[in-house]
Amino acid sequence: MEAIVVGSTGLVGSELVKQLDMDSDFSKISALVRKKTENKYVKVKEIEVDFEKLPENVFNSNCVVFCCLGTTIKKAGSKEAFRKVDFEFPLNTARTAKQKGVKRFAIITAMGSDSSSVVFYNKVKGEIENALTDLQFDCLGIFRPSMLLGERAEFRLGERVGQKVMNFFGFLIPKNYKAIHGQKVAAAMLEFAKQINKTGKQIILSGDMY
Repeated sequence: MEAIVVGSTGLVGSELVKQLDMDSDFSKISALVRKKTENKYVKVKEIEVDFEKLPENVFNSNCVVFCCLGTTIKKAGSKEAFRKVDFEFPLNTARTAKQKGVKRFAIITAMGSDSSSVVFYNKVKGEIENALTDLQFDCLGIFRPSMLLGERAEFRLGERVGQKVMNFFGFLIPKNYKAIHGQKVAAAMLEFAKQINKTGKQIILSGDMY
């Protein structure tokens, strides 16, 4: 099997390429990046791209595409910049993949995804889910994790505090809303890719990823 990972330097994306590299079912992994990193993996090839105009030749009908792109409004600098990373880039990736015959596409959104939400973050996440559904992939995996655990490249104070609170009161929190480690989300995405007999849209909630 072949895999293409978009957002391979983020919390879940970095875990995903690590697991893909160790998985014997995958012979080729391409990580689409804006700037190459010190890639240490055997099977992973980083390809520098412009996410506004992706090269079509990296996609083919035999690959599974994983979209792990995501940022925050604070890091992006504005709502417009956030929407570009969390909506426009994933949709452009999906459209290009669909045109080249990709059948299986997986994306990370959020537990509160809802296109009608008054919360801008949740609204954008819901909108990208709807847009991807309209593309009608043979199999679409939408992963909605709760608060993510793990080491990020950048420090997020609010997230760190939230993680500690959720860990402390974990026994009181319903499974779908418990904090979840990026490793588990990556493992769930990997499992999705291997379920070649499943078709249609699948929404995988945080509790399902345990």
